[in-house]
Amino acid sequence: MAYRNLEIPFEGPIRYSTFWLVVGMVLVMTVAKPSPGQSQTGYQLPPREIVDIIDAKPDPGLFWSPDTEWVVFADRDALPDVADLARRMLSLAGIRIDPVSRGRFQTDFYRGLSLRRRDGDSIVRIPLEVDVRIGSVSWSHRSQAFVFTKIQPTGTELWWVSVADPSHPKRLTDRLVTVLQGLDWMPDGERLIACVLPEDAGKEPLAPAVPDGPSVQESDGAKAPVRTYQDLLSNAHDEALFEYYARTQLTVLGPNTNSTKIGEPDWIDSAAISPDGEHLLVAKLKKPFSYLVPADLFPKTIDVIDLQGQVKYRVVDVPLGENIPIEGVRLGARGIQWWPGYPARLVWTEALDGGDPKNKVEHREQLWVLDAPFKAPASPLAKLRHRFSGMTFFANPKRFLTSELDRDRRWTTTLMHDLDAKEEPRVFFDRSVRDRYGDPGRVLVKPDENGFAIAKQSGDSVLLSGVGASPEGNRPFLDRRSLTTLETTRLWRCGPDVSENVAALVEFDEGKLRIVARRESTTQPPNYYLRDLLRDTETQLTRFEDPTPQLRGIKKRIVKYHRYDGVPLSATLYLPADYQEGTRLPLIVWAYPLEFNDASTAGQISANPNEFTRIGGTSHLSLLTQGYAIMDDATMPVIGDPETMNDTFIEQIVGAAQAAIDHAVELGVADRDRVGVGGHSYGAFMTANLLAHSKLFKAGVARSGAYNRTLTPFGFQSERRPLWEAKDVYGKISPFMFADQIKTPILFIHGENDNNAGTFPIQSQRMFQAVKGNGGVARLVMLPYESHGYRGRQSVLHTQAEMVSWFNRYVRDASTSTEP
Repeated sequence: MAYRNLEIPFEGPIRYSTFWLVVGMVLVMTVAKPSPGQSQTGYQLPPREIVDIIDAKPDPGLFWSPDTEWVVFADRDALPDVADLARRMLSLAGIRIDPVSRGRFQTDFYRGLSLRRRDGDSIVRIPLEVDVRIGSVSWSHRSQAFVFTKIQPTGTELWWVSVADPSHPKRLTDRLVTVLQGLDWMPDGERLIACVLPEDAGKEPLAPAVPDGPSVQESDGAKAPVRTYQDLLSNAHDEALFEYYARTQLTVLGPNTNSTKIGEPDWIDSAAISPDGEHLLVAKLKKPFSYLVPADLFPKTIDVIDLQGQVKYRVVDVPLGENIPIEGVRLGARGIQWWPGYPARLVWTEALDGGDPKNKVEHREQLWVLDAPFKAPASPLAKLRHRFSGMTFFANPKRFLTSELDRDRRWTTTLMHDLDAKEEPRVFFDRSVRDRYGDPGRVLVKPDENGFAIAKQSGDSVLLSGVGASPEGNRPFLDRRSLTTLETTRLWRCGPDVSENVAALVEFDEGKLRIVARRESTTQPPNYYLRDLLRDTETQLTRFEDPTPQLRGIKKRIVKYHRYDGVPLSATLYLPADYQEGTRLPLIVWAYPLEFNDASTAGQISANPNEFTRIGGTSHLSLLTQGYAIMDDATMPVIGDPETMNDTFIEQIVGAAQAAIDHAVELGVADRDRVGVGGHSYGAFMTANLLAHSKLFKAGVARSGAYNRTLTPFGFQSERRPLWEAKDVYGKISPFMFADQIKTPILFIHGENDNNAGTFPIQSQRMFQAVKGNGGVARLVMLPYESHGYRGRQSVLHTQAEMVSWFNRYVRDASTSTEP
């Protein structure tokens, strides 16, 4: 659940529900369904055992009420049909819009809702249509009700459900719009702030039969480095469409009151109610719109208004964000939010370094505060040495945490401030962002009486919950930290034979500590338990069954080894259910490179050997059913100075791949002459580079990758230098430039509608052409309607069929060897 002190979003809008309309059904219906494994010109199916695993029904989603007294079970399907992806979608200003639902384009929906008291046995089914499509669920901070969005052929409805009478939900509106703004609960926990379709909306603008003229862009000589964003505006008609779908009426909705309009319709980007319920922090987009950046970076005004729509204070007039430095931030107020515990206090930060991380300054950020009635100038609150990354608040509003990020060291620091204390802020957390073992966890929060997130406390202590990475794998924990002494006490740690984490905190007080825990193991599916940690008692709350018992025999363990330069590496080694000790199997190495400043953090374990093994979607673990051993998440660290580490990218990943293969062979589970490699996104980039610069593998699978770095000229992943400052590096690590060296068979798979920054579909298309043109063995699969990840059932099963066929042909059935 999300509470209301979310800042005005600048880095990306929140995803909210959108709608489904049956379109393109003929596309699917005209494709005959062959028997598993049979070849066809359309969508193919993998072996039956993989189809059964992928189609297994998932557990419902769980939404706990803030007080954990209630839980909503949300039914869901394994995968949507491709027809769900084929319906009309508008790609505008970096946003994918469903014109029917007037929200974000969505392919996965909940198919039913049930309500149960945590300690009860009876479940109440919310009365809904058989074919209902539910986009989202949100609890009131008072825990007495929740709302959900229902997607209809005529638009999006918002429904209210009281826990006192769940069998009679109330519709609040059938005109909900969530293209930009989502839902925000009023302090009373009953009413909501939402955007609805204006009464004068009219009809969608029609495309001109003939263009009015060319699309023109111009540079004024100022530097404007921008990432390779996708789905941008491209012409005047795109602008008209965006204006039409982004224009909304801000409204107060509730189950026991008539809807109330706030102000006039506008391009409402976001709106957040103040703790006293009398003011709104509203961001509105304004022109000129851009063809280079998404809506997040369009000009906007951010104002405090009253509930009649009158502007009380202009916080900031935000200019177009086309000239933000690489890894930099906008100038002026940003991260603007309400401060819990005060009636109407704003807090925000402003960059002191010109927004450019390359500028050397003593302090990079200045925090400011301003109280209603917003007549006096803002007051300085604190200066931060590094880039602001967030705040945490407490029941005592004069105490707060600030978090900051040191970009150069990849280091995060959290300071505890006390406005009543005279001493300097104290260090609360301080560690490398890559130091998994040293991660102290996160401060658990709860909604206050007005719905704003504050730390959960018992006296002068807070609770920390974390993943608990360790050399043995993840061991989640629960700690108590004193706000006075900053001493930390371990209250609970997950056992060595299960995977268990804190799903919700039920009770934390003197002599009381109860949690809702989610527990699973290699043989037991995830279920929820009410645990009393002080009395060491528990009650099982759910009894979800194993959806794929055929996978339980699969063996897995964390394996550790070293690279040529001594860097410690690791992977999760999976072996088939019927594996016979001493048998050498074909091996798949699946990986994703990560960057590190030092070898000590690069070698830390991030896997969990006790997780319940699931194989869903396009997971490569399906290959276990075909007799492969898999080195999963094999670490591929790229270590060095953040400014220059990519200078040795090729040498480092080749060395890590060699080490992974050598170790699997030493363990006696792998045949060195039958090894394949694969990866998705940056892992696909890695795969192509490994095949271009080594002879370690028999075949590769590269999904949704980018292969020509000159097409991402202003940086990629963690590369900070633009192309023109590191031309040799961009060329050296672009496998496209070495396509003539790729003689190992490689399978490229890409979604035709990939909207991930940098991974344009043309990347795979041109890479395939380059390999093919130079006499290499390659195959290109372009999946209709799919984005960066693949969701349609037909697409997923086809991807599985392609991977199985490719690896079987070039790896499993290649000439075998009995010698290491």
